Amino acid sequence: MEKIKVLIITGSDSDLAKMEESALMLEQLGIASETVVASAHRAPEKVKQAIAEAADAGAEVVIAGAGMSAALPGVVASMTDLPVIGVPLDSGMPGGIDALFSMVQMPTGIPVATVAVGGARNAAVLAARILALKYDDVRDNLKAYRKTLAEGPPR
Repeated sequence: MEKIKVLIITGSDSDLAKMEESALMLEQLGIASETVVASAHRAPEKVKQAIAEAADAGAEVVIAGAGMSAALPGVVASMTDLPVIGVPLDSGMPGGIDALFSMVQMPTGIPVATVAVGGARNAAVLAARILALKYDDVRDNLKAYRKTLAEGPPR
């Protein structure tokens, strides 16, 4: 089995459908991923374990999706030196603005790269861009994907 390159983590089962877009985009780009549900508030030890296991399995980037107080991406960033990409989800204040602010207002030294509210596909593309610095096959797949964008709406 191929080692995972991206860990996708979300705080609740109700967000899985939204975060599945990251997994599907990564698959389209030929990047192995694993998805874990672990709440920063209700199961912090599970979050810590998921990050450690993913790193041992070869993960090089983490995508963390969260709504409402959106603590999960920041908690993940505090537990690892891997790049963390936050996906604010629209499950709290209208438009997901609370989740967005929680992710972009991280303290110095604990950054969370953040995409648009609900931007799970873009999180996957950003993860691919990070991995493309090291992996030629990811770079090639990303270039091919970008060519399709000129042909019509993203798939």
